[in-house]
Amino acid sequence: MQNELIIVSDYCNYCHIDPSFIALLNEEGLIDLSTKEGERYILIEQLPEVERYARMYYDLEINPEGIDVINHLLEKVHDLQQEVKSLRDELQVYKQFAFEELEE
Repeated sequence: MQNELIIVSDYCNYCHIDPSFIALLNEEGLIDLSTKEGERYILIEQLPEVERYARMYYDLEINPEGIDVINHLLEKVHDLQQEVKSLRDELQVYKQFAFEELEE
C-alpha cells in the first residue's frame, strides 16, 4: 500500500504555517518527512499531529522542545490509561470467578 504524501510547501501555504516550523518538528523527531526529487513531503496520517503541534506552537507559544515533552507525557498518560483498563478487565474476570465460586 502506498502512503499518501502532501508537499510541505503546499501544506504550509494552505494552513498559513511557516515551513521552518515543519523542519523544526522533523529535527525534534516529532514527525518524519520524506524527500523525493528535491521536494519534502509529510505523510497524510501525520496531519492530525502536525495540526496539534501547530496549535501548541502558534496559539500557546510552546517551543518545539516543549512540544516534545508534552507529546511524551501525553503518550505516557495514554499508556497508563491502557494499563488501568487492562487491570480493570482482569479484575472483573477475577470478581466474576470469585462470584461463581461463592454460588457453588
